Amino acid sequence: MKIFKFGGASLQNYSRIQLVMDILQTTPHRPLVVVVSAMGKTTNALEKVVEYGYHQQVDLALQMLDDIVARHAEIVHEIFPDGNVHLMQQIQAQADLIRNMLTDSCTYSYDACYDQVVSTGEILSSLIISACMQQHHVPHGWIDARTIIHTDARYREAELNWTQTRQAITEKLIPMLQQTGCVLTQGFIGRAPDGSTTTLGREGSDYTAAILGNILNAESVTIWKDVPGLQNADPKLIPNTRTIPEISYREVIEMAYYGAQVIHPRTIQPLQQKNIPLLVKCFLDKQLPGTRIHQHIPDEPLPPIMVWKKNQVWVEFNTRDFSFVTEHRISKLYDVFHQLHIKINLMQNGAISFSCCMDHQPEKLNRLIHDLQHDFDIQYREGMELLTIRHPQNGWHQDMIRDYLVWVEQRSPNTLQMVIQHASQASIPVVPVH
Repeated sequence: MKIFKFGGASLQNYSRIQLVMDILQTTPHRPLVVVVSAMGKTTNALEKVVEYGYHQQVDLALQMLDDIVARHAEIVHEIFPDGNVHLMQQIQAQADLIRNMLTDSCTYSYDACYDQVVSTGEILSSLIISACMQQHHVPHGWIDARTIIHTDARYREAELNWTQTRQAITEKLIPMLQQTGCVLTQGFIGRAPDGSTTTLGREGSDYTAAILGNILNAESVTIWKDVPGLQNADPKLIPNTRTIPEISYREVIEMAYYGAQVIHPRTIQPLQQKNIPLLVKCFLDKQLPGTRIHQHIPDEPLPPIMVWKKNQVWVEFNTRDFSFVTEHRISKLYDVFHQLHIKINLMQNGAISFSCCMDHQPEKLNRLIHDLQHDFDIQYREGMELLTIRHPQNGWHQDMIRDYLVWVEQRSPNTLQMVIQHASQASIPVVPVH
């Protein structure tokens, strides 16, 4: 039993889909479960649909939706030059569900609306890939992940119900797998108790693959990407990155915790529980060895590993009466962060202040301020970035941040973290909340 997960980069156009088909055709191993993400930048585009729709800009939302459908139709035409009426009808049916949501009176919260809309990207992708697999004579079954991945009702970062998910996979996926040898499904999406769609968090398709790997006792889980393997930094941001041949579960969990996008933060635990290796391979050249993530600590020391998070905001809470920020006040702060599902990326305590770095999500930032402004004087600074370096070497990073101002620096024996701001952004003022 193997699990293959293909991300958006591997499905963004016809030529890359052909590479995926080659991998599936030349992989003799069965049984095989294939998990797919949305194509290319579809998730980003659907997020804009949600944003426009939620703010009553329905015309812009519908135009964006039409563009998404047109892009998928273009890929369908490349795969099927003579057309595929049934597939196009399926795509239009999915788009119509979103149109109805946008034009009807929507009673969903923003996060619930987000999940109903953005999840469509994975459905569209899997429908197209399934049709393409049929064309390339790759026998398989197609299953809607929402019938097997059961979660709670926490939208945008749902918690898995392992008991119900295990039962559904046993009853629905395994019989299909026994019959066809290969099953295609979607990553990222699940089903709440009321039947509505939930999502597992950004890049959650990795987590879906790990869930399936755990429950099916897979030999391995392979994530196919457009890089040679796990890199010690994002090659789009840092030149001359290195591929890491092997790395431990623990180290990857640390990287994911600090914001590395290569692996979803919750992916490792289900695999570590059953000692299932996670392979990161390159779909552009399937012969490359890639990276093996497993239980053992490699003999070779790791190079510095850099995680660079953009679009951060630094928020400072000061007590109004100059009283100390004690356990009681910190507990209240944590409660509000927890209720709003806001992850603190870095924090710092002073005598009368609590400061933190978090992803800049305006909706959540506004709610955070609203809930705490009666107890604290609050100010925040936008345009920030968070740089984390595991296994730092003296001076290794200095050239990379020479155009940045360092606002906060924290260091432990194995980790260096800095809240930084590009010099061109230094004029952005601190925003006090009144």
